[in-house]
Amino acid sequence: MTDEISFLPLGAIIQSFTVGGVNIVQGFPTQELYVSHNEPHFGETIGRVANRIANATLPGLNGQTFSLAANNGPNTLHGGLKGWGKRIWDGPKPVGVRKIPGLEGELKGGETVEFALKSEDGDQGFPGEVVAKVFYTAGKLVEGGKEATVLGIEYEAELAGGAEETVINMTNHSYFNLTGGPTIEGTEVQLCTPSHLPLDATGIPTTGPTTFSKVATSAPFTLGAQEPDFDDCFVVDAAASPSSVPIDTRGLPLTKLASAHHPESKIHLEVYSTEPAFQFYTGKWIDVPQVDGVGARGSRSAFCVEPSRFVNAYNVEDWKSQVLLKKGEKYGARIVYKGWKE
Repeated sequence: MTDEISFLPLGAIIQSFTVGGVNIVQGFPTQELYVSHNEPHFGETIGRVANRIANATLPGLNGQTFSLAANNGPNTLHGGLKGWGKRIWDGPKPVGVRKIPGLEGELKGGETVEFALKSEDGDQGFPGEVVAKVFYTAGKLVEGGKEATVLGIEYEAELAGGAEETVINMTNHSYFNLTGGPTIEGTEVQLCTPSHLPLDATGIPTTGPTTFSKVATSAPFTLGAQEPDFDDCFVVDAAASPSSVPIDTRGLPLTKLASAHHPESKIHLEVYSTEPAFQFYTGKWIDVPQVDGVGARGSRSAFCVEPSRFVNAYNVEDWKSQVLLKKGEKYGARIVYKGWKE
């Protein structure tokens, strides 16, 4: 594993991803500080279900209705009061050298570690015992004479017992800042799509994909001091049927979801995934005080790109199959971060 990248057993958290001498992910120097101060979910592996579940309920699952914790207004957010990002995972366990499927170019290194978690039947109200794994693969890639640091993230989960079906939607909640400065102001971003899921006041989609109107997101745009403000779920291919998304997307091509760079630091970041959607969030609600020599992190101190299935997918009939994990099946997904300095 390269020196630029580090992890913690708590939440299988990505603690550092260093590019050009700058750790471009927000975090804390010790695991204990994540326990006490990580309300924003810096670097966490999110599960069982990333993002929001409407009215904190799962009707008709295993023929009954499951009530979950409403920890974000009326909805369940990021797996509940103690989602997988707040659990201690088993790891990191070295599992050898691996390639990152779908990644173009020759990866140097490829050292891989595994984190594993057993989520009990009834964990945060969700049915069924789930065994989840995260594989992190780190290496270097040379493109156009520039050496990029690469981190591959692979998710795998199976329903081990206690129910015939459950729901799952994993992601990583890293927050990126490409300068090490106090805000993301001046960061230039381009997304792969203009399509998003319009949301109600509580963050639940009201309809299928439509064109995002505030900014032309598929062309480069600059993040200012306060605007544009994003906390939106973007859909990679609005023309594709949502029900065609397999429960295991690892066999699908990697798509570049977002590219970002800052002209002052000259640091670049690209986020790729096999997933059909991603939440783009510009950190409006970050509020972390100064602690143990790390400065305070406030509004717009970082941005997130969270690849995933559609928000509240289980509660929309045409989207439900994206997150419905049945006994004997494997859930899977892949994310790749690539960072370099000019």
